[in-house]
Amino acid sequence: MEGQDETCDPVSLNAEDPLYILYTSGTTGKPKGIVHTQGGYLTHITTTHSWVFDVKPDRDVYWCAADIGWVTGHSYIVYGPLANRTTGVMYEGAPNYPEWDRLWKIVEDYKVTIFYTAPTAIRAFMKQGEEYPGRHDLSSLRVLGTVGEPINPEAWMWYHRVIGGERCPIVDTWWQTETGGIMITPLPGVTPTKPGSATFPFPGIAADVVDDQGNSVPLGEGGYLVITRPWPGMARTIYGDPQRFVDTYWSRFPGKYFPGDGAKRDKDGYFWLLGRVDDIMLVSGHNISTTEVESALVSHPAVAEAAVVGRRDEVTGQAIAAFVILKAGVEGDQALIDELRDHVAKTLGPIAKPKSIVFTPDLPKTRSGKIMRRLLKDISEQRQLGDVTTLANEEVVEEIAKMAAAAPQEE
Repeated sequence: MEGQDETCDPVSLNAEDPLYILYTSGTTGKPKGIVHTQGGYLTHITTTHSWVFDVKPDRDVYWCAADIGWVTGHSYIVYGPLANRTTGVMYEGAPNYPEWDRLWKIVEDYKVTIFYTAPTAIRAFMKQGEEYPGRHDLSSLRVLGTVGEPINPEAWMWYHRVIGGERCPIVDTWWQTETGGIMITPLPGVTPTKPGSATFPFPGIAADVVDDQGNSVPLGEGGYLVITRPWPGMARTIYGDPQRFVDTYWSRFPGKYFPGDGAKRDKDGYFWLLGRVDDIMLVSGHNISTTEVESALVSHPAVAEAAVVGRRDEVTGQAIAAFVILKAGVEGDQALIDELRDHVAKTLGPIAKPKSIVFTPDLPKTRSGKIMRRLLKDISEQRQLGDVTTLANEEVVEEIAKMAAAAPQEE
């Protein structure tokens, strides 16, 4: 800008001075102001950005297609890439304007080599079919990444095949606002991947899966994800409420950080994230993960995206309510509902069969792409709807509520 110096001298700060406060958990209740500090956070995101994406500053064009206002934007659009002197793309618009090939046109135009986005976005692209990415030359891509929620194997394979041309490693990253940076992830070209698994903790991160008493569970079993020793990018407190910080993250398993997520490790030790433990349903005495049911639904060729919640049921304690977005050109009817129920039963077992399935054009999502299952639970239990101000598509909630009220229930 005219009249401004070309250089800007940095201000020297202590490692533990605050860097920023970012509010989180708009999907679950009162937002929490997460405090990140200078030295540890910058160390964490600089290292993870370099290693997880195999960044070569002299030749890569890196694009994290997230919203800059949430933590992925902070860590992997701003601080990490700038600290690593990376050539980056920033895009503020919608992925479907003027058409659904908007992102793929940007990849082609700027010869993007590293692309990082959310499973929600991938499933939205899947719904539109392969025509849109097929219009563009995506051969510049060499590493693909996902962030924000567990990616189901069906979406992973579509991403690998259609966007990556079956040549790009996919880094499925688990982390959250409170951890500052990536915690569980493959390293491209190093870690053998399994579609849908975040694989192993990043070097230096110590993670475990424990039972109700905090004891490590055997391989092949599920439980609560915990981090068992400190790491550089960890949040230091909740702004103005340090006791809430202790109560929320450190009281459930003393001496361990509990992020609120469930996980399982397979026989090879690979981590599979199961989503928030709040999203574990208890159906006739069986613990069923919403993520597992959603993944089973999306594995059906007619389904583009699904969200599942548990709602109160007088007989089974909780009943499974599913909200399904169909792929373009697919008509939803009772026959398809029956087919989807049977598909879930065959995939996971009869106990996991949804009691209700509602076909919907969209799901309530925050700007970061997370599905607000709390609102879907409100709709399923016919309660007054909670706060919708953090939604990117507020108008869809009433439409879903009307569809749910008219949806048939399985007897």
